[in-house]
Formats: sequence, C-alpha cells, structure tokens
Amino acid sequence: MENTKLRRRVLTTATATVAVGALALAGLTGVASAGSPEATPAAVSADSLSPGLLAAMERDLGLDAEAAKTRIAGEYRAAAIAAGLEKSLGDSYAGARVSGDKADLTVSTTDASEAALITKAGAKAEVVGHSLDRLEAVKDALDKAALSKAPKNVPVWYVDVEANRVVVNAASPSAAEAFVKAAGVSDQLITVARSTEQPRALADIRGGDAYYMGGGGRCSVGFSVTRGTQNGFVTAGHCGRVGTTTNGVNQQAQGTFQGSTFPGRDYAWVATNANWVPKPLVNGYGRGDVTVAGSTPSVVGASVCRSGSTTGWHCGTIQQLNTSVTYPEGTISGVTRTSVCAEPGDSGGAYISGSQAQGVTSGGSGNCSSGGTTYFQPLLPALQAYGLTLVTSGGGTPPTTPPPTDQPGGTWAAGTAYAAGATVTYGGATYRCLQAHTAQAGWTPAAVPALWQRI
Repeated sequence: MENTKLRRRVLTTATATVAVGALALAGLTGVASAGSPEATPAAVSADSLSPGLLAAMERDLGLDAEAAKTRIAGEYRAAAIAAGLEKSLGDSYAGARVSGDKADLTVSTTDASEAALITKAGAKAEVVGHSLDRLEAVKDALDKAALSKAPKNVPVWYVDVEANRVVVNAASPSAAEAFVKAAGVSDQLITVARSTEQPRALADIRGGDAYYMGGGGRCSVGFSVTRGTQNGFVTAGHCGRVGTTTNGVNQQAQGTFQGSTFPGRDYAWVATNANWVPKPLVNGYGRGDVTVAGSTPSVVGASVCRSGSTTGWHCGTIQQLNTSVTYPEGTISGVTRTSVCAEPGDSGGAYISGSQAQGVTSGGSGNCSSGGTTYFQPLLPALQAYGLTLVTSGGGTPPTTPPPTDQPGGTWAAGTAYAAGATVTYGGATYRCLQAHTAQAGWTPAAVPALWQRI
C-alpha cells in the first residue's frame, strides 16, 4: 500500500461514475429490524402523494405518476430495511444505496459471512474492504482540519459507499494533497476527483414560502416546528443570526431567529408570533401542497424534491450523505449532496422525499436553467440541536434526542458570550471555542462540535 503520496486517481466530473454516500440512519425511532414484517411499508396509494410533487418528478426524473409512486414505495421500504441492517451488522456495516426505478437496495459489509443476512432481509449484499466507521473517521479528520482553516480550492469531500472510499473534490491534485496532509490522515482510502464546482450559500436576500430578514435579504421556510407551546419553523443558519427579525411571505411581521449555526452546520429556527399557524405542508407552487407525514431519512440514490421561493419545485436524487462542503464563509459538514438545482433565495427551503421531510436547502453550484448540484442540511440534527418537534399530519415528530438543559458540572453556561479560543469545562472535559457565539440551552460543548473542540 502506498503511503508517500496521495493516490492520484483523478476523475473528471464528466466521466466519473455517479458516486453514492455514507448512509447514517443510526438513532432512527420506529424503524423495524431488518427482515421483520414492519420493515416493508405498504405501497404508496394513488391519493397519498401531492400532484405537484408527482409533476416535478416527471419533469426532472422522467417518471410518470405510476412510476413515481412505485419508486417512492420502494425507497420507503429500502430506508426501513437499511436502518435495520445497519443495527444488525454493527461494525461491519459499510453503507447502503438504492438504484433504478424500483429502488433496488444494495447493502455493503466487510464480513462475507453476513451476506446471507442481507439477502434474507431483501437487499443485495456487497462485500467491501472498509467499514463505514473507518471511512467516516477519515472524513471526520478532514472536517476537523477544515474547521481550523478552510481548504483552498477543495470545495467538497464525502464518503462514497459505492467506491468504498473517501472522495475529495478539488481543483487540482496538489490542492487535495495539501488538504489531506494538513488533516494528518492516511491517503490510502482517499480518491481525488477533479472539480470546478464553486458552491455558495444560496441566501440572496408553509415549507418553501419566502420570508424576509430584517436588514434585507430573502430566504425560504423549511418546515413548521414547535418547541413546547412556541410555534416556528426551521431554515438555513446562514440566512440569519440569533435576534434577526423576519417578515413573512405577505411582508407582515413574522418572528425572530432563536438559534442559528453557520458555518460548521447550516441550520436555524425562527419563533413566530401568534398570527402564524404551523401547518404540516410544503408549498407546491401551484400544483397542490405536499403534506408532511414524518421525517424518515432516505438512502443514497433515492428521489428527493425541493421547494423554494425563487425556483419553486424541483426534483432529483440523493447522491451522497454526510458531505462536507466549503463556502466562502467556511466549511459546512454533515450535509447531503443532491442533483437537485437551486438558486439564491431558495436557501432554507424544504427537501422532501414522498411525504418524509429530509432537510433544508443550504447551498450549491449551478442554477435551474443549466442544472446544478445542491446541498441540504438534514432535518433531524436541527430538531435535536434546538429541542424542536416537527409538525406532521400525524401530530408531530419529536427530536431523536432532546438537547440537555442541565449542566453536568463545569464552567460552560447558557447565555454566555464566548469568543473564539475561549476555553470552558463541561462534563469533566475541557473544550476550546471554535466560533464566537452566545451559548444557548442545547448548545453544550459535547453536542455541538461546530462550536467547540475537545482538548
């Protein structure tokens, strides 16, 4: 195995095989174990999907209504099976992906003896050399390096579960080599893909509705949420900071940003006044609103649609999960890479697969005339970070793990303004502040690696 130089399997974006990303469904609640009857949801009914969503999938994915329903039903089933297998396989799990209009599921493992278990669960087994944990450890090291100094000419990196490697997109091999060297990781699991991508946050100033920030600018609503008795919505963190006021699509007073994280992550939530009633809907822009029924994450290869106040409805597929992308403002980690287009003003808008909320629009490159690549911030980390409950047709999806409100010893305290470089103790450990911010309940050093580094 080579150790001295970065392995230069340089790909061009025009000829590279479509890459797929690491599946991270750990912690899902209410998902059946692989092979159990509950792991196969009923087929999607003709009346359960929005006509607008179906029309957008036909336009962008070439699927008629029946084909779209078949695909979404298959993707729901695949997500449940993959979640169960991830738990069953444990350390040997190496990711999952779907392909084709029937959403055929492939699950990778490092242990050939587990192929029969995967097949029995209803997926195709693939034996690979490296576990998802091992690949994600390499990516985590790259993320930490980027927090200290955003890499130059290295816009994106991610775990590619189909190739069973970490892919670094860069303008040149030398730029990728410098980044990998700075991260102090082995180059043996890294592939360089040549890229001219220049992603940027899309803020230029119902899910998908426009809202306007005090001081100028326009973004898009993600999803309706509640926190106790307080109503509000999730959106992108780069759209506003804590205290930023908003006006709604009707230009009337709407709310105030209560929490915002950017860069590092790209999520925020806005508490709205009593004039705004949260609904489990995403704006279909003339094609009928889409009802939000839950927040089960989809797997790589699944179809996904986006609603935003600039370009309305557009659809594509999930390319990679747990991606890191560098914008001019800094590096964002843990986002999902998609083939859906977007433009400035779409930021914060809703990403949804079928009736399952996926996340909020972060940024991207290209546009909806010539096509592009767009990234969304997954929803569940935002719900967890702020202790929010997603408003759904079934009554609500709470955060997977409520943020801690107690302080288990130490000097960190909610409400304190911390400067970059400041150190605190929390839970028996010491942390260094990475970004200046005012601490809020739930933003504990152990829970928010974008803000704090353990030392």
